[in-house]
Amino acid sequence: MKIGVLKTDDVRAELVGEFGEYPEMFADLLRREDPSLEFETYEVQLGLYPQDIDEVDAYLITGSKSGVYDDKPWIPPLMAFVQELHKRKKPTLGICFGHQLIAHALGGETRKSEKGWGVGVHSYEIQETPAWMGEPQGSFRLLVSHQDQVVMPAPGTQVIASSDFCPYALLQVGEHMLTMQAHPEFTKPYSKGLMELRQEVFGADMVEKGKESLQNDIHTSAVARWMLAFLKSAS
Repeated sequence: MKIGVLKTDDVRAELVGEFGEYPEMFADLLRREDPSLEFETYEVQLGLYPQDIDEVDAYLITGSKSGVYDDKPWIPPLMAFVQELHKRKKPTLGICFGHQLIAHALGGETRKSEKGWGVGVHSYEIQETPAWMGEPQGSFRLLVSHQDQVVMPAPGTQVIASSDFCPYALLQVGEHMLTMQAHPEFTKPYSKGLMELRQEVFGADMVEKGKESLQNDIHTSAVARWMLAFLKSAS
């Protein structure tokens, strides 16, 4: 399987040397489950897209510091591309910003949450267990870094998992799009470094709580398996 990564942001310069860029993080995550995977990166921030939508088997939209509602010239073309992916029923994953943008592009709504920032490890309760998920699970934990949230899913969306902080945390649109607010590609050291670099944004108390939450286990391997199982079921 070849996955096209639609890259919507750059890793902070202070962290990229140690952790790499987002496409590398996703490749590391998913190749631990399937070493045969191939990846192609498209710098959509620069207006670079595949010449043929079918030159890869599936797509993954990364996280970003941008908001889907920001007045940036590269965001409307990306929304149009998402609409085409949806029309063509192309297997697609959306992570954080990608999750928000898919909802927004397909008739839902994303905005800044009144609950503020979420950082560190968050837990989610599974509401439904689709066939691709396998055995029923009660909950899972992943790393997060977001203030924006989906507040209204797109029509035809199934809510797979939620939390009190983030009611629309893991969503499925039709049989071909799976999106999540959390970051399965993040590692704890990367999350810690990001929180420390953005302390002025998050606030010292939130960063301290976020760093304390890193003592909890995270379920990145299980979620990576779900992601790949979903893509295979949608192909």
